[in-house]
Amino acid sequence: MMANPQLSSSLRALTLRQLRFFSVLVEEGQFGRAAKRLSITQPALSNAIKQMEKLLGAELLTRSTHRLELTPLGAEVLARTDFLVNTFDVALRDIEQTVQRGRAFVRIGVIPSASGRVAAAVGDFLQGDASRQVEFAWRDAPSNTLLAEVRSGQLDMAVAAITEPPGGLVCVDLFRDPLVLVVRRDHALAQAGEADWEAIGGERLVLFESGSMPALGDPARAQFAQGAEPYRVSYSETLYALVRGGLALGLMPKLYTSSLRDDALVVLPLRKPHIERRVVLVHLPGPMRNVMAEALIAHLRQSLPSPADSLAPRRFRPPRKRGA
Repeated sequence: MMANPQLSSSLRALTLRQLRFFSVLVEEGQFGRAAKRLSITQPALSNAIKQMEKLLGAELLTRSTHRLELTPLGAEVLARTDFLVNTFDVALRDIEQTVQRGRAFVRIGVIPSASGRVAAAVGDFLQGDASRQVEFAWRDAPSNTLLAEVRSGQLDMAVAAITEPPGGLVCVDLFRDPLVLVVRRDHALAQAGEADWEAIGGERLVLFESGSMPALGDPARAQFAQGAEPYRVSYSETLYALVRGGLALGLMPKLYTSSLRDDALVVLPLRKPHIERRVVLVHLPGPMRNVMAEALIAHLRQSLPSPADSLAPRRFRPPRKRGA
């Protein structure tokens, strides 16, 4: 489809100032409050929005005495406006911090369970070249939060766990992280050295309430008719405490157990079916904000996977129901 040269010319006339005004106006929901926040007059704000609508050739807002409402087109424009404004603000902060510190500034996100491997890889990155002058900002959070912050430009990159490819991001497979079962050492399953879903039977499980666990664990529970509704917790310390107290069996990704040091607990491989999550490196497509972030991404792509992880990319599919 041919681009409309008239429209393209109009779009190029849009200014960051107009985009910022539109974003703040929608956030405040009222011209008076938005104008006060922007330190301009209400007529100046109104004229800026009208000029923006004129350049676009479309209405962005419906106005009434008491409130403003986005048109469907306005909602689409707002999403892109917020992205542009936020990206510009982040870039300005990067420039300011780089000038103040005299070095590059890289923002990296990581799920807590992968933080050990990622921190070690970043340490190797710095030691590999003494001339690298870079400062890091670390963000640990659930995968869905990290993916959103990469999309918005708040993070340069993130190591996250997924069950499906995230839209709009470059996604590099790093390694697989299987589900395991954590049981008390005196539990009957501990003697077998591994467990399968049928052996779990009607015992109550405890698993994480957010992240990838609902998508990974719940289909298997449904397939094998797990009886009691599982406990759902936020932190591994709570999960281990419930297992230690004999109240449940712990279901979690294996990465979480790498720091487990408790003689009372045993970690068992979980078979039939073998379920795993993908741990990936994600970043926005296109050029990076700085060359140091680009170099780090290249290093993480090479150093985070281990030989045992070098599997052909596979897509997680929930277990099929019996008879299907």
